[in-house]
Amino acid sequence: MQPLAERMRPQTLDDYVGQEHLVGPGAVLRRAVETGRLPSFILWGPPGVGKTTLAKIIAGQLEVPFYMLSAINSGVKDVRDTIDKAKRGQFFDRASPILFIDEIHRFSKSQQDSLLGAVEAGIVTLIGATTENPSFEVIPALLSRCQVYVLESLGKEELRGMVDRALAEDEYLRKLDVTMEDYDTLLRYSGGDGRRLYNLLELVTNEAASGAAVTVTADYVSERVQENLARYDKTGEQHYDIASAMIKSIRGSDPNGAVYWLARMIEGGEDIKFICRRLIISASEDIGLANPNALLMATTAAQAAQMVGYPEGRIILSQAAVYLATSPKSNSSYLAIGEAQRAVRQHGALPVPLHLRNAPTKLMKQLDYGKNYNYSHDNPGNFKQQEYLPEQLSGTAFFQPKPNNPTEKKILERLREWWKGRYY
Repeated sequence: MQPLAERMRPQTLDDYVGQEHLVGPGAVLRRAVETGRLPSFILWGPPGVGKTTLAKIIAGQLEVPFYMLSAINSGVKDVRDTIDKAKRGQFFDRASPILFIDEIHRFSKSQQDSLLGAVEAGIVTLIGATTENPSFEVIPALLSRCQVYVLESLGKEELRGMVDRALAEDEYLRKLDVTMEDYDTLLRYSGGDGRRLYNLLELVTNEAASGAAVTVTADYVSERVQENLARYDKTGEQHYDIASAMIKSIRGSDPNGAVYWLARMIEGGEDIKFICRRLIISASEDIGLANPNALLMATTAAQAAQMVGYPEGRIILSQAAVYLATSPKSNSSYLAIGEAQRAVRQHGALPVPLHLRNAPTKLMKQLDYGKNYNYSHDNPGNFKQQEYLPEQLSGTAFFQPKPNNPTEKKILERLREWWKGRYY
């Protein structure tokens, strides 16, 4: 018997759950399917949100051949053989066949290189699926030929709807005597992963298959799935939860929690690059200017750990995690870029003030480009107060130093001295 997740796999965009920003009415992917003008693209998102399902639905609705490769067990020869098949399946009046590559981030450079010609020539429309940031894992030449669409974890109501639909429509579950008294525990264990949710639902309804009436309560769910929690799956499930626990331990200045969750990832065989990236992000997001050396430490540790590899690399990672956890914390830079991006989205592309514009030509100078710009180094203390923001944002302070740590307190004092009235 097929797993529940396969039995309940949607067949059309209307049945597809979640990702309204991509497949809802008028959204970018739905428009591409409806017009038949589908670009090559990469779906980036956590496990179990429907990347493979979406690719299959698109191929079905476009009525084009669908070829699927897994980066885990496919080599360059498999890619070339599949492209040859796609060539033979091309028709002048139809869209290109779709080549779907699951876990494309695991493809080597040579494997990714083997895709370039076919993608550029339109022999295939490439759809890649990845749980990792494509900017890090996909070669620039291939990335430049693809759109990147970000998929989000499924929400509570979407997951609950999947449970109700499975119990009502699945050919096996609808015959069982199952009462859902508690959804939240089941949803919490799923972690927003639709495939895992269906696996858990099968697990908790097994006893009903023998004719028993089953009432799904919080305790009932916990008893049956607790043993899975000790397991670490680097391809999904707890992959992001345990990484999140390490980062939150660092943010909370607990070196013990940080090294414990680090050890969980190492013992589970986690990719050393994945851990290094999380440490680098934390060094900037959570520590930032409170200890600028944290970013240097995380970056150096990442280079050293990848150079050395396991098992010795674990020592370097531990040193970095403990250093970050015991550093003073500040998220002022993180908040500043967030505020600045919100201003950009709110006000659009505001013009650069004339005095800040580059003036390499005579005409530009005649148009007052660069006029009245005051060169900071020509002034006492290498500073001259002048406006560096568009007129509509004049006086805005996106960056707000945290006065609760010595480094940023000094920064705040300097800014108050320079920018009278802007910082209090």
